[in-house]
Amino acid sequence: MSTGKNPAPLWQHIPADIHRRLHHCLDQVVTKPSDGDGSIVFFRADDVAVPGRKLARLVDIFGKHQVPLTLAVVPAWLTETRWQRLLELCSKDHSLRCWIQHGWRHLNHEPRGSKLEFGPSRSLSRKRKDLQTGFQRLNRLMGDAFTPAFTPPWNRCDSETLNALQELGYQALSRDLGAQPPAPAAVTEYPVSVDLHTRKEKDGESGWQNFLKELRESLGNGFCGIMIHHQRMNNAAFDFLELLLSELKQRNPFRLIHVGTLLREGYVVEN
Repeated sequence: MSTGKNPAPLWQHIPADIHRRLHHCLDQVVTKPSDGDGSIVFFRADDVAVPGRKLARLVDIFGKHQVPLTLAVVPAWLTETRWQRLLELCSKDHSLRCWIQHGWRHLNHEPRGSKLEFGPSRSLSRKRKDLQTGFQRLNRLMGDAFTPAFTPPWNRCDSETLNALQELGYQALSRDLGAQPPAPAAVTEYPVSVDLHTRKEKDGESGWQNFLKELRESLGNGFCGIMIHHQRMNNAAFDFLELLLSELKQRNPFRLIHVGTLLREGYVVEN
Protein backbone atom coordinates (compact mmCIF):
# COMPACT_ATOMS: atom_id res chain seq x y z
CA MET A 1 0.00 0.00 0.00
CA SER A 2 1.24 3.47 -0.87
CA THR A 3 2.50 5.42 2.13
CA GLY A 4 2.97 8.74 0.37
CA LYS A 5 6.06 10.73 -0.46
CA ASN A 6 7.44 14.14 0.35
CA PRO A 7 5.49 17.10 -1.04
CA ALA A 8 6.66 18.52 -4.37
CA PRO A 9 9.00 21.57 -4.19
CA LEU A 10 6.24 24.11 -4.91
CA TRP A 11 4.48 23.07 -1.69
CA GLN A 12 7.52 23.76 0.44
CA HIS A 13 6.55 27.42 0.34
CA ILE A 14 3.58 29.27 -1.14
CA PRO A 15 4.68 32.56 -2.77
CA ALA A 16 3.63 35.69 -0.90
CA ASP A 17 1.84 36.95 -4.02
CA ILE A 18 -0.01 33.70 -4.79
CA HIS A 19 -3.42 35.42 -4.56
CA ARG A 20 -2.40 37.89 -7.24
CA ARG A 21 -0.85 35.21 -9.42
CA LEU A 22 -3.90 32.98 -9.22
CA HIS A 23 -6.22 35.91 -9.96
CA HIS A 24 -4.08 36.83 -12.96
CA CYS A 25 -4.12 33.21 -14.18
CA LEU A 26 -7.92 32.96 -13.98
CA ASP A 27 -8.43 36.41 -15.48
CA GLN A 28 -6.44 35.31 -18.53
CA VAL A 29 -8.67 32.31 -19.22
CA VAL A 30 -10.46 32.71 -22.51
CA THR A 31 -13.15 30.07 -23.00
CA LYS A 32 -14.47 28.88 -26.33
CA PRO A 33 -17.82 30.30 -27.52
CA SER A 34 -19.14 26.72 -27.75
CA ASP A 35 -18.61 26.12 -24.04
CA GLY A 36 -22.13 27.28 -23.20
CA ASP A 37 -22.25 27.26 -19.40
CA GLY A 38 -18.47 27.67 -19.21
CA SER A 39 -15.52 25.39 -18.64
CA ILE A 40 -16.11 22.06 -16.93
CA VAL A 41 -13.86 21.51 -13.90
CA PHE A 42 -13.58 18.22 -12.03
CA PHE A 43 -11.26 17.14 -9.23
CA ARG A 44 -10.07 13.52 -8.97
CA ALA A 45 -8.49 12.36 -5.71
CA ASP A 46 -6.40 9.21 -6.24
CA ASP A 47 -5.18 6.39 -3.94
CA VAL A 48 -8.29 6.44 -1.75
CA ALA A 49 -9.34 3.64 0.64
CA VAL A 50 -7.73 4.34 4.03
CA PRO A 51 -9.72 6.95 5.99
CA GLY A 52 -6.78 8.84 7.48
CA ARG A 53 -6.27 12.38 8.74
CA LYS A 54 -5.23 13.87 5.39
CA LEU A 55 -8.15 12.37 3.52
CA ALA A 56 -10.51 13.66 6.21
CA ARG A 57 -9.05 17.15 5.82
CA LEU A 58 -9.38 16.95 2.05
CA VAL A 59 -13.04 15.98 2.01
CA ASP A 60 -13.77 18.54 4.73
CA ILE A 61 -12.41 21.31 2.49
CA PHE A 62 -14.50 20.16 -0.46
CA GLY A 63 -17.56 19.92 1.76
CA LYS A 64 -16.97 23.38 3.19
CA HIS A 65 -16.92 24.90 -0.30
CA GLN A 66 -19.65 22.58 -1.64
CA VAL A 67 -17.46 21.43 -4.54
CA PRO A 68 -18.03 17.95 -6.06
CA LEU A 69 -15.16 15.48 -5.70
CA THR A 70 -14.38 12.27 -7.59
CA LEU A 71 -12.65 9.74 -5.32
CA ALA A 72 -10.62 7.01 -7.05
CA VAL A 73 -10.59 3.97 -4.75
CA VAL A 74 -8.05 1.12 -4.82
CA PRO A 75 -10.35 -1.94 -4.43
CA ALA A 76 -7.85 -4.26 -2.72
CA TRP A 77 -7.29 -1.68 0.00
CA LEU A 78 -10.97 -1.27 0.82
CA THR A 79 -12.76 -3.22 3.55
CA GLU A 80 -16.31 -2.99 4.87
CA THR A 81 -15.02 -1.17 7.97
CA ARG A 82 -13.03 1.32 5.91
CA TRP A 83 -15.99 1.93 3.60
CA GLN A 84 -18.27 2.73 6.51
CA ARG A 85 -15.65 5.10 7.89
CA LEU A 86 -15.32 6.78 4.49
CA LEU A 87 -19.07 7.31 4.43
CA GLU A 88 -18.84 8.94 7.84
CA LEU A 89 -16.11 11.28 6.58
CA CYS A 90 -17.85 12.13 3.32
CA SER A 91 -21.24 13.48 2.55
CA LYS A 92 -23.63 10.83 1.27
CA ASP A 93 -24.98 13.43 -1.15
CA HIS A 94 -24.16 11.94 -4.57
CA SER A 95 -24.16 15.42 -6.07
CA LEU A 96 -20.98 16.14 -4.11
CA ARG A 97 -19.22 12.75 -4.04
CA CYS A 98 -18.46 10.19 -6.70
CA TRP A 99 -16.60 6.90 -6.15
CA ILE A 100 -14.72 5.26 -9.02
CA GLN A 101 -12.18 2.41 -9.36
CA HIS A 102 -8.42 2.98 -9.23
CA GLY A 103 -6.66 -0.15 -10.46
CA TRP A 104 -6.80 -3.27 -8.29
CA ARG A 105 -3.82 -3.28 -5.88
CA HIS A 106 -1.89 -0.28 -7.28
CA LEU A 107 1.17 -2.46 -7.88
CA ASN A 108 3.74 -2.11 -10.65
CA HIS A 109 4.20 -5.30 -12.70
CA GLU A 110 6.67 -4.00 -15.29
CA PRO A 111 10.31 -5.10 -14.77
CA ARG A 112 11.64 -2.02 -16.57
CA GLY A 113 10.46 1.28 -17.99
CA SER A 114 7.32 3.10 -16.93
CA LYS A 115 5.25 1.72 -14.06
CA LEU A 116 2.03 -0.06 -15.00
CA GLU A 117 -0.34 -2.28 -13.10
CA PHE A 118 -2.14 -3.15 -16.34
CA GLY A 119 0.66 -3.39 -18.89
CA PRO A 120 2.21 -5.78 -21.44
CA SER A 121 4.14 -7.91 -18.93
CA ARG A 122 0.93 -9.52 -17.68
CA SER A 123 -1.42 -11.87 -19.50
CA LEU A 124 -4.82 -10.64 -20.60
CA SER A 125 -6.50 -13.22 -18.38
CA ARG A 126 -4.75 -11.89 -15.26
CA LYS A 127 -5.50 -8.28 -16.11
CA ARG A 128 -9.11 -9.09 -16.88
CA LYS A 129 -9.50 -11.02 -13.63
CA ASP A 130 -8.13 -8.07 -11.59
CA LEU A 131 -10.45 -5.64 -13.36
CA GLN A 132 -13.46 -7.85 -12.77
CA THR A 133 -12.58 -8.59 -9.15
CA GLY A 134 -12.08 -4.90 -8.40
CA PHE A 135 -15.34 -3.96 -10.10
CA GLN A 136 -17.28 -6.61 -8.18
CA ARG A 137 -15.68 -5.69 -4.86
CA LEU A 138 -16.54 -2.01 -5.14
CA ASN A 139 -20.01 -2.76 -6.43
CA ARG A 140 -20.64 -5.09 -3.50
CA LEU A 141 -19.34 -2.72 -0.84
CA MET A 142 -20.62 0.56 -2.29
CA GLY A 143 -23.80 -0.43 -4.08
CA ASP A 144 -25.40 2.48 -5.91
CA ALA A 145 -22.63 4.82 -4.72
CA PHE A 146 -20.16 3.16 -7.10
CA THR A 147 -19.76 4.80 -10.52
CA PRO A 148 -18.50 2.29 -13.15
CA ALA A 149 -15.48 4.34 -14.16
CA PHE A 150 -11.82 3.35 -14.09
CA THR A 151 -8.57 5.22 -13.64
CA PRO A 152 -5.39 3.16 -14.04
CA PRO A 153 -2.52 3.67 -11.58
CA TRP A 154 0.04 6.09 -12.99
CA ASN A 155 -2.63 7.12 -15.55
CA ARG A 156 -1.64 4.51 -18.10
CA CYS A 157 -2.60 1.03 -19.27
CA ASP A 158 -2.35 -1.05 -22.45
CA SER A 159 -4.84 -1.68 -25.25
CA GLU A 160 -5.83 -5.13 -23.91
CA THR A 161 -6.93 -3.48 -20.68
CA LEU A 162 -8.92 -0.82 -22.51
CA ASN A 163 -10.81 -3.42 -24.52
CA ALA A 164 -11.47 -5.45 -21.36
CA LEU A 165 -12.98 -2.38 -19.68
CA GLN A 166 -15.63 -2.22 -22.37
CA GLU A 167 -16.35 -5.96 -22.15
CA LEU A 168 -16.70 -5.88 -18.35
CA GLY A 169 -19.19 -3.03 -18.22
CA TYR A 170 -17.08 -0.02 -17.35
CA GLN A 171 -18.64 3.12 -18.81
CA ALA A 172 -15.90 5.71 -18.33
CA LEU A 173 -12.13 6.10 -18.08
CA SER A 174 -9.93 8.82 -16.60
CA ARG A 175 -6.25 9.12 -17.60
CA ASP A 176 -3.86 11.93 -18.50
CA LEU A 177 -4.97 14.16 -21.34
CA GLY A 178 -3.73 12.67 -24.61
CA ALA A 179 -2.92 9.27 -23.10
CA GLN A 180 -2.43 6.43 -25.56
CA PRO A 181 -3.64 4.03 -26.80
CA PRO A 182 -7.11 5.51 -27.40
CA ALA A 183 -10.06 4.19 -25.44
CA PRO A 184 -12.85 2.18 -27.14
CA ALA A 185 -15.71 4.32 -28.41
CA ALA A 186 -18.11 2.88 -25.82
CA VAL A 187 -15.91 3.99 -22.90
CA THR A 188 -16.16 7.74 -22.36
CA GLU A 189 -12.89 9.40 -21.35
CA TYR A 190 -12.65 12.21 -18.78
CA PRO A 191 -8.95 13.17 -18.72
CA VAL A 192 -6.94 15.05 -16.13
CA SER A 193 -4.63 17.78 -17.37
CA VAL A 194 -3.57 19.55 -14.17
CA ASP A 195 -1.38 17.81 -11.57
CA LEU A 196 -1.42 19.35 -8.10
CA HIS A 197 0.87 17.06 -6.13
CA THR A 198 2.93 14.51 -8.11
CA ARG A 199 4.95 17.17 -9.86
CA LYS A 200 8.51 16.61 -11.13
CA GLU A 201 10.01 20.12 -11.07
CA LYS A 202 13.22 20.48 -9.09
CA ASP A 203 12.42 23.92 -7.70
CA GLY A 204 9.31 25.62 -6.41
CA GLU A 205 9.20 28.57 -8.83
CA SER A 206 9.31 26.29 -11.88
CA GLY A 207 6.53 24.26 -10.29
CA TRP A 208 4.33 27.31 -9.83
CA GLN A 209 4.92 28.60 -13.33
CA ASN A 210 4.12 25.24 -14.90
CA PHE A 211 1.10 24.61 -12.70
CA LEU A 212 -0.50 27.99 -13.44
CA LYS A 213 0.16 27.48 -17.15
CA GLU A 214 -1.51 24.05 -17.03
CA LEU A 215 -4.49 25.50 -15.18
CA ARG A 216 -4.95 28.46 -17.54
CA GLU A 217 -4.68 26.35 -20.69
CA SER A 218 -6.95 23.58 -19.41
CA LEU A 219 -9.67 25.99 -18.32
CA GLY A 220 -9.40 27.74 -21.67
CA ASN A 221 -9.88 24.44 -23.51
CA GLY A 222 -13.28 24.05 -21.87
CA PHE A 223 -12.55 20.90 -19.84
CA CYS A 224 -10.19 20.85 -16.86
CA GLY A 225 -9.47 17.70 -14.85
CA ILE A 226 -7.38 18.31 -11.73
CA MET A 227 -5.55 15.40 -10.08
CA ILE A 228 -5.06 15.27 -6.30
CA HIS A 229 -2.87 13.02 -4.15
CA HIS A 230 -3.80 13.76 -0.54
CA GLN A 231 -0.93 11.66 0.85
CA ARG A 232 1.56 14.12 -0.67
CA MET A 233 -0.14 17.22 0.71
CA ASN A 234 1.22 19.42 3.49
CA ASN A 235 -0.35 22.46 5.17
CA ALA A 236 0.66 24.72 2.29
CA ALA A 237 -1.02 22.41 -0.23
CA PHE A 238 -4.23 22.31 1.80
CA ASP A 239 -4.21 26.12 2.19
CA PHE A 240 -3.82 26.62 -1.55
CA LEU A 241 -6.57 24.12 -2.31
CA GLU A 242 -8.93 26.21 -0.17
CA LEU A 243 -7.95 29.30 -2.13
CA LEU A 244 -8.36 27.56 -5.49
CA LEU A 245 -11.82 26.19 -4.67
CA SER A 246 -12.95 29.55 -3.38
CA GLU A 247 -11.78 31.35 -6.52
CA LEU A 248 -13.32 28.81 -8.89
CA LYS A 249 -16.65 28.92 -7.05
CA GLN A 250 -16.81 32.70 -7.35
CA ARG A 251 -16.29 32.76 -11.11
CA ASN A 252 -19.30 32.12 -13.32
CA PRO A 253 -17.53 30.69 -16.38
CA PHE A 254 -16.59 27.53 -14.46
CA ARG A 255 -18.90 24.59 -13.76
CA LEU A 256 -17.61 22.34 -10.97
CA ILE A 257 -18.80 18.75 -11.32
CA HIS A 258 -17.77 15.13 -10.74
CA VAL A 259 -17.39 12.15 -13.06
CA GLY A 260 -20.68 10.55 -12.02
CA THR A 261 -22.66 13.59 -13.10
CA LEU A 262 -20.69 13.91 -16.34
CA LEU A 263 -21.48 10.28 -17.13
CA ARG A 264 -25.18 10.60 -16.30
CA GLU A 265 -25.45 13.70 -18.48
CA GLY A 266 -23.72 11.95 -21.37
CA TYR A 267 -21.02 14.60 -21.52
CA VAL A 268 -18.35 13.96 -24.15
CA VAL A 269 -14.98 15.74 -24.07
CA GLU A 270 -14.09 17.29 -27.42
CA ASN A 271 -10.66 16.38 -28.77
